[in-house]
Amino acid sequence: MNPRTTLSLEGAGGEQHRAALAYLTEAFAEAILAGIESDSFAQAALSAALQELVATYGEEAVAALAEALPGRLRAGEFSLSARH
Repeated sequence: MNPRTTLSLEGAGGEQHRAALAYLTEAFAEAILAGIESDSFAQAALSAALQELVATYGEEAVAALAEALPGRLRAGEFSLSARH
């Protein structure tokens, strides 16, 4: 990962983002087929992602990103199904 000075999930829809998401989706499916529970894989992926982000941006930048997550989660930004 290239070192950057700012961290944001905004505008994370570029070609590299889509390719990376395809790799993660494939790895997720392979883990499920291998008997790994989906929540265990998701938690491990989140932990690995946070470690990589901290290595690239530092603890404070990642903490600031994490502080914005509750509202985004409640708004359904990361939900795959339609909200009722």
